[in-house]
Amino acid sequence: MPALPCDPAGATLSTAQRRFLVDARRAILATIDDRGWPRPVPICYVLLGEDRPVLWTPIDEKPKRVHDPMHLARIRDISSRPAVAVLVDRWSEDWSELAWLRLHGRARVLPQPAGDVLEALRDKYSQYREHRLEARPIIRIELERVTSWGRLA
Repeated sequence: MPALPCDPAGATLSTAQRRFLVDARRAILATIDDRGWPRPVPICYVLLGEDRPVLWTPIDEKPKRVHDPMHLARIRDISSRPAVAVLVDRWSEDWSELAWLRLHGRARVLPQPAGDVLEALRDKYSQYREHRLEARPIIRIELERVTSWGRLA
């Protein structure tokens, strides 16, 4: 499989793109399975970093199909194919309000989140104050390409 082109300096976000991403409550993470099929899954996330933005998404305590979080399909996918896409969208019956933001990046699974990531997740999602995220893996996505459409602001 050929390598995807990437910007070694990472992606930059416009002010409107950053605000749209920070304000959104959920996104869709798409990994690639071992047959080359996309595997989309809804995620909660936070964005940290100004110069080199990084998206963080935890493997939280919501019910999963497997007991061991390291056996989740998205974790297996990232381990073999770290290229991922994240889609954040806003739907409205008023089509002048439609917008989406697509991020491409490289994902890595870390055994647990750092303190600043935990704090940011719990600030954004109060439900995480009841989750033991300290003992759970987290996905770190270094952004390499950003595409957006519509009325972000």
